[in-house]
Amino acid sequence: MLAALSIRDIVLIEKLELSLDGGLCTLTGETGAGKSILLDALGLAIGARADAGLVRQGAEQGSISAVFDLPATHPARAVLSKNGFEADGDIILRRVQTKDGRSRAFINDQPVSVGLLRQVGDMLVEVHGQHDERGLLDASGHRAMLDAFGGFEKQVADLRALWHAASAAREAQAAHEALLARAKAEQDYLTHVVGELDELQPQPGEETTLAEERTLMMHSEKIAGDLTEAEEALSGDGGLDARLTVALRRLARAAEQAGGRLDAAIAALDRTLTEAAEARDQIAQAMRALEFDPARLEQAETRLFALRAAARKHNVQVDDLAALADKLRGELQEIEGGEARLAVLKKAAAEAEARYGAAARTLSEERARAAAKLDKEVMKELKPLKLDKASFRTNIEVLPEAHGGPEGIDRVSFLVSTNPGAPFGPIIKIASGGELSRFVLALKVALASRGSAPTLIFDEVDSGVGGAVAEAVGLRLAELARAVQVIVVTHSPQVAARAQHHFRISKGGEAKAQKIATSVETLDAPARREEIARMLAGAMVTDEARAAADRLIGGHP
Repeated sequence: MLAALSIRDIVLIEKLELSLDGGLCTLTGETGAGKSILLDALGLAIGARADAGLVRQGAEQGSISAVFDLPATHPARAVLSKNGFEADGDIILRRVQTKDGRSRAFINDQPVSVGLLRQVGDMLVEVHGQHDERGLLDASGHRAMLDAFGGFEKQVADLRALWHAASAAREAQAAHEALLARAKAEQDYLTHVVGELDELQPQPGEETTLAEERTLMMHSEKIAGDLTEAEEALSGDGGLDARLTVALRRLARAAEQAGGRLDAAIAALDRTLTEAAEARDQIAQAMRALEFDPARLEQAETRLFALRAAARKHNVQVDDLAALADKLRGELQEIEGGEARLAVLKKAAAEAEARYGAAARTLSEERARAAAKLDKEVMKELKPLKLDKASFRTNIEVLPEAHGGPEGIDRVSFLVSTNPGAPFGPIIKIASGGELSRFVLALKVALASRGSAPTLIFDEVDSGVGGAVAEAVGLRLAELARAVQVIVVTHSPQVAARAQHHFRISKGGEAKAQKIATSVETLDAPARREEIARMLAGAMVTDEARAAADRLIGGHP
């Protein structure tokens, strides 16, 4: 419920702290005392459109805080938790409005968007007035109200999951059909390209190998000359090999008289000769490998140019040609197996749609039964509210399954007829101001405790009625207040007498000094009696009016 309301510098309110309780709370006061200011301020706190005109004259900004005491299971806590808020304790909605038209929104003192503030506010408070087009008067919410009345929340949640599953299955089928169509359109091209690449047979790293080989062959003549000179230096007449051999023979002959002192030198020369021989073999192998072959050079260049031309054609690197061939080959295989895959997807989509359709039809039938029950309960409430010639009907338009949505195949709207034989139409278009509020009250009584916000506000629901009808309105508001907190702005003493908590709104101050201010007073029993007597008698409160007030408060006729 709404536990407290704090207002600073809003229109005629400089500072106001208001504590509220559960049950039926009434706000009374003279016309123009400022009852609408309280509702406008609360509306701003729960996400209404910003309005610079609400800021009190002379103030830079105004602010409104609304404190709500909610059970741990209330859906608003789940919304806050999803948005990163600690969902324990009281929930405080606050709005700051500046005189230049800007506004800031807060939940539990954390800045939030006005959208989130409105989302949470709509879950906590419903405002019903003669000119209010939200809540029960908004046909877009009628289906959810019927579901709450019938207790269909789980069925709707299950149906929503089935709808999303069917949508996903249809999307998968459509995506594969589009892919298959594109692939078929490109099949000839893919076959041609794959054939070219298969004939070319590119290998990763081949470009680097061919380029190095080509460079080497182009320089082979010069390299061959250097190798010949190197070989001659090692083994030709007067070459290293010959000189080392001569040196080794000389040392070997001298070693006999050297007493082992030349053994190390002889071993070193022996190793050098062995290494020189290996070097000659390696040079010979290199000369054979680097023998210039014009045909081989042409072959390498042709292959290299062919690979690079294919890479440019397909806008890839040469090393990626093999992977491209595999990819395109896979697309061709997918075309060949695509029809079988499509058949599987079509079957899955059909099964998902069938499950959704069956559940939607079942829920539609249950909604029809719940609608008949709701109609009876609302009709019972109309006669005491002096709407005995009126009729109420829950209209359900069953859509084709293909046009269904997450909540099913039903389009639900509440319709009324104010006189026998008159056509049915939306409440807001058919009912007059006074009738409108009473239709809303009848609906809320029928829907009480079933999906309602924890706080309901009725702005002059008793407008245009009096006597027995006003008494009936008060009784039904009191009955409604057994399930939720009900706050009523009223001019009817019969309604005010039913309240458990009574607040009087008054306006005082000096007009010339522009210090007129609105205040709210919580009435005790004597003050409440006096206020109801004033409502009965007018400016001059008489003992007869006080006695009548006592009878109303006591519930006597």
